[in-house]
Order: sequence, then structure tokens, then C-alpha cells
Amino acid sequence: MSSSLNIYTEFFGLRERPFSLVPDPDFLYWSKPHARAYSMLEYGILTRAPITLITGEVGAGKTTLLHHLLKTVSEDVRIGLVSNAHGDRGELLRWVLLALDQPALPGETYVDLFGRFQQYLIDEYAAGKRVILIFDEAQNLSRESLEELRMFTNINANKDELLQLVLVGQPELRDIVRRPDLRQFAQRVSAAFHLAAMDAQTVRAYIRHRLEVAGGAPDIFSLPAADLVYDASGGVPRLVNQLCDFAMVYAYTKNTLKVSRLTVQQVLDDGVFFAGSLVEQGPAFESVTSQQKDT
Repeated sequence: MSSSLNIYTEFFGLRERPFSLVPDPDFLYWSKPHARAYSMLEYGILTRAPITLITGEVGAGKTTLLHHLLKTVSEDVRIGLVSNAHGDRGELLRWVLLALDQPALPGETYVDLFGRFQQYLIDEYAAGKRVILIFDEAQNLSRESLEELRMFTNINANKDELLQLVLVGQPELRDIVRRPDLRQFAQRVSAAFHLAAMDAQTVRAYIRHRLEVAGGAPDIFSLPAADLVYDASGGVPRLVNQLCDFAMVYAYTKNTLKVSRLTVQQVLDDGVFFAGSLVEQGPAFESVTSQQKDT
């Protein structure tokens, strides 16, 4: 497998695969929505917002933004990243302590765990440091867990809040937070942004950007090919990556250094791009005929 991947990258003159599905901040393309989403993240942190909310569709690039944030925070910030936490409030507190590199022994009671957590926040505050908890896939948190998080933000020292929360999740997270029984939680949300999918022009630039970062020519994909990628993916970055990767494999097997619209269409016609079936289909999914011009 690794040798075939090496041939794939060498064929196109690349240092690495440009369209990997693994979140990589080195490949982050600063589209206008991504730049605004990241600005809102920074705004929430700098203004010490109790709760910052970032939402977006699956594969929109939320986790990549988080990884970039983790690489750029200053030394006076302590960040705990909790991915897909589940369980009751006691289990949530264990997830939180482990994310902060604090012990959470199996036999300890909730009071023991909360006491350690509170003391940790106080100690970090005394040392001139801030603590930020980031919850990825936060749409999976229960109402009880969200209420527990709200209570965490009540741990204060004089006028200063000792803890900030960043919740990142799918669009339904906004609907959950807006429920009447979570009114007090919603009132603590001081910064929020919804990360939308990319438009056609942004997808063109996104593809060129990732090819250049990987060390390749930015025009490997023709403009018609890039536009079909947009139509088939709906502009969702993860789906764009998957379809572009398949298209480059197809171009490699045809021994051509350019990815044409016809090549992308062949990927779609063969059913290789399984995720494409989840995107609303339109005229762009009609097969290319021999009369269509491909550049």
C-alpha cells in the first residue's frame, strides 16, 4: 500500500497526498467562512467568553480549526480537548480531568473529582494561567452534561472566571442550546459562529491551495473538473478531499498528469465516491456525454 502511495505522489510531483481525510492544520485553507470562524474562536478566548459555540456540517473543517488553535495558543493558556464525551455528570468530570492531565481514579466520588477540578482551576489562576475546555462533537452531550458545564463556568475568583468553554459540533447543537430548558446555558454563550460549506469559487481555490502545499502544480485539476467536484461534494471540505483523491488515482491509472472533468465524472459513474450519495443530487450528476467539451 505504501509503495503505491509513493508512486501516486511521485507521478504528480508531490511530497505527500494533498487530499488526505485526516485533519491537518498545515493544509488549512483560509476561506472567508473559515477565517471568520477562527476569528470568533480567538474573540471568545481573548474576551474570556464563558462559552463559545462553533457549528458546521460534518466535514466542514471544524476539527482542523481546533488543531490550528492548539498549535498557536500562548503559554499562559491551558487547554483540555474532550472528543465525543458521553455518560453521566460524573463521567463527564472524569473526561474533563483526564483532558487536563489530572488523575481521576475509579473509586473516587463526584465530590472528590469536583474538588480536584476546582483546586486545579484555582491553582492555574494563581499562576497567571487560563484554562479552556474544548468539546468536539458537542452535539452528543446530554442536557444533564450541558447543565453541568454551565455550572463549571460559575467557578469564579472575585470578578474573574476561571474556566472558558468552547463547544464545537454539528448544526443540531444550535437547536439543542436554544431549547427552553437550556435558557440559562444559552445566556452564557458570548460568541458563536456557523461554518457553512464552500462555494464554487472557493472550492477552486481550495483545490489549488492543497496541491501547492503538497508541492505540486496548482493546475492539476482543470476548472471544469473542479466545478464538478463542487457540484458533487456540495462544497464540504472532507467530501472535496475524498473526491479529489479518487480523481487523482484515476488520472494516475490513465497515465495523465491532468485531472479532467471526464475523469471526475468517471469516479462518480463508478460509484467509488460513496459519500456523494448523501449530497443532494442535481443536474451536475448527469453523465458527461461524448458531445460535452472537457478541458
